[in-house]
Amino acid sequence: MRIDIITVLPELLESPLNHSIVKRAQDKGLAEIHVHNLRDYSTDKHRRVDDYPFGFAAGMVLQIEPIDRILQHLKSQRTYDEVIYTSPDGEPFCQKVANQLSLQENLIILCGHYKGIDHRIREHLITREISIGDYVLTGGELPAAIMTDAIVRLIPGAIGDETSALSDSFQDNLLAPPVYTRPVEYNGWRVPDILLSGHQAKVEEWQHQQSLERTRLLRPDLLEEE
Repeated sequence: MRIDIITVLPELLESPLNHSIVKRAQDKGLAEIHVHNLRDYSTDKHRRVDDYPFGFAAGMVLQIEPIDRILQHLKSQRTYDEVIYTSPDGEPFCQKVANQLSLQENLIILCGHYKGIDHRIREHLITREISIGDYVLTGGELPAAIMTDAIVRLIPGAIGDETSALSDSFQDNLLAPPVYTRPVEYNGWRVPDILLSGHQAKVEEWQHQQSLERTRLLRPDLLEEE
């Protein structure tokens, strides 16, 4: 899988994309992640990529020309399955979307910034808009990092124990059950006996019931989606 991220602040992506599972996936050749500075595609002598909006809106807007230029450049080298724009009014990012995107070969993520991007980009150049939540951030760099992390960890081989990803929260629209490790007892707080029983079928049944109960209590909306 290859993910190209377009941003005006590439420095914000250096740490989250170069550690832990995402880094290991790249080292193994399972994922390629390329961060592109949009300013490199500006024809302005000051490398400017934004301008004032028409009308009476406040703030600055990313221009269409440098974005179109970098998209043309990338598309001339390979075919992309999706060109994603990180937007607060996009479709909600969830585990189902991460699963879908992890099956693709090539993705572009365009990080929004300032007041937004020229709307013609959204009309003609973007294939999918995704939001990580109902709030506004300074830019789309953190959402891009979050999406990349969630997608890459699902690639076969990225996680040492691949079954671990299948038991994560939100797979099957359920929260994960409680997990415990040694010591068995601490300050009088004991690990549930069922987990020490060695009876796999009963343990799995208990875990499923715990997932259901936690979901009903904490995220009943997930059960309504089924």
